[in-house]
Amino acid sequence: MEIYRINTGLFKLDGGSMFGVVPKSMWNKLNPADENNMCTWAMRCLLVQDGKRLVLIDNGMGDKQDSKFFSHYYPHGDDTLEKSLNKYGFTAHDITDVLLTHLHFDHCGGSVKWNKDRTGYETTFRNAVYWSTPAHWEWAVNPNSREKASFLKENILPIKESGQLKMVEGDGLLQLPFSVIYVNGHTEAMMLPLIKYGNQQLFFCADLFPSRWHIAMPYIMAYDVRPLVTLKEKETLLDKLVKEDTLLFFEHDPSAECASIIKTEKGTVAYQKIVPLSEITGRE
Repeated sequence: MEIYRINTGLFKLDGGSMFGVVPKSMWNKLNPADENNMCTWAMRCLLVQDGKRLVLIDNGMGDKQDSKFFSHYYPHGDDTLEKSLNKYGFTAHDITDVLLTHLHFDHCGGSVKWNKDRTGYETTFRNAVYWSTPAHWEWAVNPNSREKASFLKENILPIKESGQLKMVEGDGLLQLPFSVIYVNGHTEAMMLPLIKYGNQQLFFCADLFPSRWHIAMPYIMAYDVRPLVTLKEKETLLDKLVKEDTLLFFEHDPSAECASIIKTEKGTVAYQKIVPLSEITGRE
């Protein structure tokens, strides 16, 4: 097995929304906001190569939205999905599987693109199976008012219309080269991959721990539909992950790709040190 960091660019989100009940006087020291209270975040995905399979975990927000949409999120940076795949000698057509942790726009927007004459949409990864879960798919295509702005039909429906959509069953091990853990605090049935890479276990955090700062219990996003469920999921999973000496891979942390975690003298779990993915793979 090989794993590759796939950077798809940076964007901005409201700092208060990202840090929830934590006061700005505290979080602004961690990820300083601009004059509009917006903080910069990464859209960092992961490519897993296992034999002939190339499994892409999430794919950023894509580039098909209009200028009004992008004006809310300030996408920037030099990285794109295409450039990151090309860096390792791959193209979108090489991808065999796309695992979508959940269907919020910043995680699945790259799944679909304009067709050649911009009269409609087509899937970006034409040779891939797209994986979701029945519970989350239903949640996304019939969204609640709170999440509706994050579930964009043009990111979601073309996947099913293409015939490329399949549903993960159980822990996913019979269908994918890694297992998945389901959580329900951020959104319904979000899938979090747990990957065995050599002697290292890697946990793809998605939006349970969007950054290293969100390991601390009070740091729960205002975007979460069930924050108290998130709190319990964090407690349970962190206890498991620290016992298994698992490395966390962050999708949104602006500067930390991965981090090791430890249990403190107070009995809480905290990140120990930032770890570049290259330290594990031996590859930039």
